[in-house]
Amino acid sequence: MIRVQEIPVAQIRRPLPRQTDPSKVKTLMESIAKEGLREPIDVLEVDGQYYGFSGCHRYEAHQLLGKETIKCRVRRAPRSVLQKHLA
Repeated sequence: MIRVQEIPVAQIRRPLPRQTDPSKVKTLMESIAKEGLREPIDVLEVDGQYYGFSGCHRYEAHQLLGKETIKCRVRRAPRSVLQKHLA
């Protein structure tokens, strides 16, 4: 089951390094500052911890804007699913 909720940015772990395009992040920052986040990022909830593997530009824009929370689509998953994402 997937639910949408606001999660503190600081609680989302990003275990895989991502390269972001600074101009895309800047554009998103302007849009988010004006209109808010339109499309939630996807996170896995495993044993009460949140892991993000997509939405890296939206996540970085929130960080740079100093936002406390970010809207997320949360999918609860067992540790075995997390391991597949890390493989």
